[in-house]
Parts: sequence; C-alpha cells; structure tokens
Amino acid sequence: MRAIWSGEITFGLVNVPVKLYGATRSHDLSFHQVHDEDHGRIRYQRTCEVCGREIDYEHIDKAYDDGDKTVVLTDEELDELPAEDNDEIDVVQFVPDEQVDPILLGTSYFLEPVGRSSKAYVLLRRTLEDTERTAVVTFTLRTKTRLGVLRVHEDLLALQTLRWPSDLKEVDFGPKSTRVSAKERSMSAALVDQFSGDFDPEQFTDEYQAQLRQLVEAKLEEGDAVDTDATFGRDGSTEDEGDGKVISLMDALERSVQKRRDAASSSGGRNGPTASSTTGRATATKTTKKSKTAKNSKKSKTTKSSKTSAAEEKKSAAGDKKGSARTKKASAKGKTSSSRPSSSSRTSKKSA
Repeated sequence: MRAIWSGEITFGLVNVPVKLYGATRSHDLSFHQVHDEDHGRIRYQRTCEVCGREIDYEHIDKAYDDGDKTVVLTDEELDELPAEDNDEIDVVQFVPDEQVDPILLGTSYFLEPVGRSSKAYVLLRRTLEDTERTAVVTFTLRTKTRLGVLRVHEDLLALQTLRWPSDLKEVDFGPKSTRVSAKERSMSAALVDQFSGDFDPEQFTDEYQAQLRQLVEAKLEEGDAVDTDATFGRDGSTEDEGDGKVISLMDALERSVQKRRDAASSSGGRNGPTASSTTGRATATKTTKKSKTAKNSKKSKTTKSSKTSAAEEKKSAAGDKKGSARTKKASAKGKTSSSRPSSSSRTSKKSA
C-alpha cells in the first residue's frame, strides 16, 4: 500500500512522524460507457467554448464565476498560498467522543508510525483510549486546509476528515408537533429490544452488487462479451480520423509514422524527390521507352519497305534491260532477214 501523505502529528512540544494511507475502498463494480451500436468507448474531451479546440491539462487554469464576472487563477498564484507547504497534523483540542456529530465525519485514513521508535505514537493512542477523548486537528491535504479528528482504530490511529460547519445545509422542514402516548413509547421500546444486538458489519452484504457480479460472470461464461481491445478501436478495422485523442501505443506509433511521411511529402519540392515524384519519373521513363520503341519499330518498318521498293525497282529495271535487249536482237534479226533474199525469191529468179 502506497502512502499518500507524510508529515507529523504535533501537540505542544511533541512531534509524532507518520504516514497517511487511505482506509477505505469501493467494492462497487466499475463501469465505463460504450456506444450501443459498435461498443466503442465513449471519451470526453476538454473543449474550449471560444476557439472550439481540445485543450491539454497544461493549458487549463482555474476560474471562479461570480455571475457577471469570472476571476481566473493561475497555477503560479495558487502555488504562492502558504497552506500548501504545511505538512503537520496540528492538534488544537481534545474533546469527549460523544460530542463529535457523526454527520460531520468524512473520509477515513490510517496513520502509520515512522522512525526507529514508535513510543510517541503508542503513547498518544493509549492516552486517547484512557481518557475517552477525540483529538480535533487541522491539516493540509491536496492543497486544501482540512478539519479532522484523531481516533483509535484497534492498534492504529485513524484520521477522519470533518466537514466544516458551513458545509451543513440549513433546512426549512421538520415533523409537525404530534402527541405520543406512554403506551406507544413502551411498545416501541419493546420492539427495539427485539432487534437489539452487537454490531457486526460482516453480517451485512450488498445484494445489488452481488447480483450484478453474478450477471457479469454469467455473460462471460456464455461468451456474451466483446474483445476489450476492439472497444478502443485497436483491432485495425477502423482508423482514427483525428476526431479523438490517441488511445493506444500502436495508434501513437502509426500516427507518428504518418505524420513523418506527410512532413516529408510537404517538403519534397524543396528538399528532394518524394515517392510521388519518383513514381512520376518512373512513369515518364516508361513512357519515353515505349515511344522510343515505337519510333524504332516505325523506322525499321520504313527501312524494310524502302528496301523492298528498291529491290522491286532494280528488278523492274533489270526486266526493262532484258526487254530492250530482246527488242534489239529482234530488230537485228529483222534487218538480216530483210538483207538476205528469201528462198522463194531465189526460185523465181532461177525460173526467170
């Protein structure tokens, strides 16, 4: 158990060093709120009504509303108050136990003796027991000056806070004056005797909390429950859009990486190439290669076609040359045949 305060009990010239511990705890089941549709946790944000932004604790001051005016108190001004530096439980009076009205009692704490010797602690406890007195004290806890009482609880000294007299409300109602007979009072006393006994707090139980725990355990056994991480949005199915606070280490890491990438992207035009520019260059390179390939294929096709036409021209030229040669030969033969007399002409000449 961790101490929440340390100091000294002082009365007269006697100092008793002690540590303060919480004496009570709640047995109630602790609940939180979730969305009825997707079972996500409900978060409350500290939002400024002027600028509309969510505000961190370090930028929040305390203020007092007087109706028409509001007085703002800074942390520096509050730190200057002397009550915060008080680490003593100052005994101001010893009173009979029955004079302390239970309605004034508040939170209870246990006091642990500190130091090599606990003689002063034991002496004070036994003195309160022997004299049936309660010590009225003042002390400072969590920056507030408080009123309290020191009482004996078994072998320990217990400190209970007291409400200030101004904390009690004044009421304007009460029972009307009614006449009660002696017989009614006697019967009432007899009924009280029937229910009389020694107080044992262990015999009382909180039935509502017991039934509530049974309900929760039954739902867990039946599997009627959702994954706790899913209620925080840590299952990866949803992304944080920036509307709420970061609620897990994984979310914080992912947001940090994304923020770094965004910063690099925004400064890419000034400091160097980014992923998008690299992708653009790669795309441009691919396009250039494709265009070059297309041009080369066109050139090759053009070259092939030109070569083919040239070959055809050569073939046609060769054919023309052969045709002209044949024509020349034919014409030469014609000249020869014309220069030589035919056989019929020879025959006619002979007969003549």
